[in-house]
Amino acid sequence: MDRIKAFFAPPKASAEEYEPLADDDSGTLEGSIYEEATPFSWIEYSIFALIGVAMLWAWNMFLAAAPYFQIRFQSDPWIYASSQSAITSTSTVVNLGAMLILTRIQSSANYPPPHQHRPPGLMQNGAFSFVASFGRPEYTQAIMVGQGVAGILPPLAQMFSYLAFTDPSPGINPPDQPSSEASASLQNDEGATAAFVYFLTAVVISALTVLAFIPLVRRHSLLTRCRLAPSPGTDLSQSTTTLNSATEGEETAQLGAQALPTRRHVPLATLFRKLRWLAAAVAMCFVVAMFFPVFTAKILSVHDGDPAGGGLFSPGAFIPLGFFFWNLGDLAGRVSAVLPPFAWLRRHPRVLFAVGLARWVFLPLYLLCNLHGRGAVVGSDLFYLVVVQFPFGLTNGWLGSSAMMAAGEWVDEDEREAAGGFMGMCLVGGLALGSVLSFTAAGV
Repeated sequence: MDRIKAFFAPPKASAEEYEPLADDDSGTLEGSIYEEATPFSWIEYSIFALIGVAMLWAWNMFLAAAPYFQIRFQSDPWIYASSQSAITSTSTVVNLGAMLILTRIQSSANYPPPHQHRPPGLMQNGAFSFVASFGRPEYTQAIMVGQGVAGILPPLAQMFSYLAFTDPSPGINPPDQPSSEASASLQNDEGATAAFVYFLTAVVISALTVLAFIPLVRRHSLLTRCRLAPSPGTDLSQSTTTLNSATEGEETAQLGAQALPTRRHVPLATLFRKLRWLAAAVAMCFVVAMFFPVFTAKILSVHDGDPAGGGLFSPGAFIPLGFFFWNLGDLAGRVSAVLPPFAWLRRHPRVLFAVGLARWVFLPLYLLCNLHGRGAVVGSDLFYLVVVQFPFGLTNGWLGSSAMMAAGEWVDEDEREAAGGFMGMCLVGGLALGSVLSFTAAGV
């Protein structure tokens, strides 16, 4: 019991861990803008983007596979209606619990590995901490862009696998209108083939990411040793590991072990004091976002059942198409966050939070669409895809990326790694809260 209490008790911080904080946002920002110490590399940017893809690829695949799960769950009305909320809440709540534990041990966390003696499992928490240590906000945006790419490709894969391996004529029946036994068996067999091809791509993406991550770890080790290089006047006998002394093979591994930095613990209260509006903005952004899978899985094309419409308007293809348009907007928003016209907003965290609150207006728009095929107030698929889905995703990607990018600009250099983990925790916290709240819309 004493050990459990000690784990959750806040660590005792020394006086040197505390620094004066200004009461307003402008004072906090002063003197903490990113320095151009680390040169930008498109190769590193691409690797971080691939890491972002791997972080959300499997999760988005489960969301985009809503038609397949609806076929499997159509015998149980509650599971049929709540499957999307159950999938998202299970993933995000467990992820949030893991991140809270990792945040608690931030002072001893070593994010860059896989090394041969380090277990995996730090990806969500470690990715944002790891990228923040590079001191390049563009790399944080790369992870966010990669997550956006992970949103648009799974729906495309779902649509293509469905159209290639299934007969769209049987359709998907709601639980109160079950299909015949023969029809259900046909759907299950064809759906299983499509699902196998669909989910197999997640294995390929994960393997590619592991291979691409290895040179990035080496680059991080070199940067760390460079920053630990002795400054003028330092006793050289006490610090001999520098960037120029790094070589390949066993010598590099030994020097890297000697050069691991000693992290000072940054209290969460300090991070929240400096990043309170940004943390609230990114959390609110993803709380609202978690309602979109629930509605998207229930909205059908207004042309469903029209023989002239073709397979694209059948639920098995149109539902993934809805996910595609939302995630296409999300990707466009993440890319646009790095453009100069939007950079000034990162200096105004309260504005970002206000945008997060304003995004709740998108949810009532779903009620105007063809929910469960019962008819739409606005009888147009373009209204649903272009006016509702795409802008909802666009604001999500832009706001989430802007808040995450701004975090490193509002803290000191030695706090960036902890700030990245803290913002990642707030992001996952928003996802978890939104996933749980989305059960309130499951019966719509």
